[in-house]
Amino acid sequence: MQYRFVRRRRRTLGITIDADGLKVSAPLRAPWRDIEGFVREKERWILAKLDEWACAPRPRVVRGVRGERIPLFGRVVALERDFYDVGELVQWLKATALEALRPRVAHYSLALGRPVPRLALSNARTQWGVCTEDGAIRLSWRLVHLQPALADYVVAHECAHLVELNHSRRFYRLLAALYPEWRGARERLELAGAALPIFKETT
Repeated sequence: MQYRFVRRRRRTLGITIDADGLKVSAPLRAPWRDIEGFVREKERWILAKLDEWACAPRPRVVRGVRGERIPLFGRVVALERDFYDVGELVQWLKATALEALRPRVAHYSLALGRPVPRLALSNARTQWGVCTEDGAIRLSWRLVHLQPALADYVVAHECAHLVELNHSRRFYRLLAALYPEWRGARERLELAGAALPIFKETT
């Protein structure tokens, strides 16, 4: 089994599996026998995850032409008309995302007893959301492509940061209260993100 290996200033061994394959991170002075033993111990889980990634859909190029198929709220739909340019399609998707995400942000923030924060959209492909120190939330408009349950996980995660602006145990207890299935959603989100469509102008 081939994998990327890196030593870092960290206390424990770690494994990352994504579209680029397997990556193992180790403390600076971790003995090699411990690293190999750790990988062998996780072998079955690693192989299952690598299979998942191998079967994951690949990004589809979208040009805004009628009949093209795009993911929308977790379902594949066909565009019913030609868009003047792909930017027009993206603007429509952004408006659709904002309409869907705004009430979910209100739901989770009010569940925490917090006022509804300012909400803005970002163009990020790999960072689904951000909660700023001044209590504003930015969410990737590309969440519009995902199943509502996965988008909800992202919203709950960022709203939990309104109370705990960190990833401490307190934060994860709070997230679990808001969204009990957060671990499974986090794993599914990684796979879903790898299949986000790529928007290109027609030539």
